[in-house]
Amino acid sequence: MKVLVSGASVAGPSVALWLGRAGHDVTVVEIAPALRKGGYAVDFRGEVFTTVLDRMGVLPDLRSLQTGGSGMSFVDAAGRTLMRLPPEFAGGELEVLRADLSRVLYEHSRAQATYRFGDSIAELREHADGVDVRFESGVEDTYDLVIGADGIHSVVRRLAWPKERVVERHLKYYVGGWEVPNTLGISGDDSLLYNVPGKLASVGADRRDAGLAQTLFVFKSPELTYNRRDLDQQKAILREQFTGLGWHVPELLKGLPAATELYFDSISRVSVDRWSTDRIVLLGDAGYGATFGALGTGTAVVGAYVLAGELAQARGNFRAAFDRYEARLRKSVTTTQDGSRAGSFLAPATRFGLTARNRILDIPFFNNQMIKMAQKMSELIELPDYSGQEGKLVQE
Repeated sequence: MKVLVSGASVAGPSVALWLGRAGHDVTVVEIAPALRKGGYAVDFRGEVFTTVLDRMGVLPDLRSLQTGGSGMSFVDAAGRTLMRLPPEFAGGELEVLRADLSRVLYEHSRAQATYRFGDSIAELREHADGVDVRFESGVEDTYDLVIGADGIHSVVRRLAWPKERVVERHLKYYVGGWEVPNTLGISGDDSLLYNVPGKLASVGADRRDAGLAQTLFVFKSPELTYNRRDLDQQKAILREQFTGLGWHVPELLKGLPAATELYFDSISRVSVDRWSTDRIVLLGDAGYGATFGALGTGTAVVGAYVLAGELAQARGNFRAAFDRYEARLRKSVTTTQDGSRAGSFLAPATRFGLTARNRILDIPFFNNQMIKMAQKMSELIELPDYSGQEGKLVQE
């Protein structure tokens, strides 16, 4: 089949690899002019996720790029440590930078798919024989299937799903981050995190370049209106929220104007009543994701495997494949994504909440329980084996 995939971050290249391997004609369209270089470390916990990465043939490359995890040292305005979380708390069994993950997935899939950067879908028209697509560039084409793997702000979902079928829930926090020169001399394996009620400012050493550091800023806020393509507007929001704070915040903000890549988004949760229409299907955060936290990266990779596997098993009956894909995953991914409480964990809204978090997680027993809970969440997903299907999916 001729398949269009929207999005070239994680879910898109993953499903492109599987579908290309099965013999389909795959095009991946990405609005960014090239692979994105920014972003944070992402982790994979548990056998389910590492098994899929192994079947994709990317696990050796990712193991060679793993960061080893980073500790999290929460400090006061004078830099004194209030509480420390070990690397395994956030790092999982395999942690890599998101940019490295996207690059590896792209490199493994580009021989089996055509990538079109700097373009996006402007219009979708579904009919009995396919989906007519008009791109922002003006190019028009028709595809048998369209896969929306374009994140929580999915263009495919916006164009193909009526608003009443989509629930977008703002979780009361925003997150931002950018690269800065390492003028503070940040080193070692720990990120430094500073809180005031409802806000977090953090900085950690760049694993690839000791002269650089990566920031993470989180703040509690009602839903804001802004242009997602306007970096200057987003930078202004961050300056307004964090100007006047102590610790190293003023110096970190000085690096904001020069930042060419800025990650800024609401922490939100999206769900739809059904993951597919007739010939259009949602994958990863576009259909069942949370912006930040939970197991979004892992579920995107597993979702791509299951979607491609069901299409192979269905032998052309894509509607049945879409139904089985959703039936296999909806309950488990809904549970894991509803566990996204990253905002309130990183930036509790009250001074009491900050103190309680620090005191509780400073106790090894509670720290270990949190790690075990995260592990159990990954075990909720059952992994089918499609290795015997037509259009062999699993690499020998």
